[in-house]
Amino acid sequence: MIVFKRQNAKKGDKMANKVVLCCEKCGSRNYTLPKKSDVATRLELKKFCSRCNEHTIHKETI
Repeated sequence: MIVFKRQNAKKGDKMANKVVLCCEKCGSRNYTLPKKSDVATRLELKKFCSRCNEHTIHKETI
């Protein structure tokens, strides 16, 4: 897992983890997003998949 700090971060700011989103239909990994480390639930977003050529649900992978 890749960990990075925001630019111009102040002392005491929390670090964000980079998560990968995977298409539910075809399984392709299309998107990477920053996510705060204190959030316990997994992301589920409706995004465009270029492989399926439609908007599908993308889930956070481990």
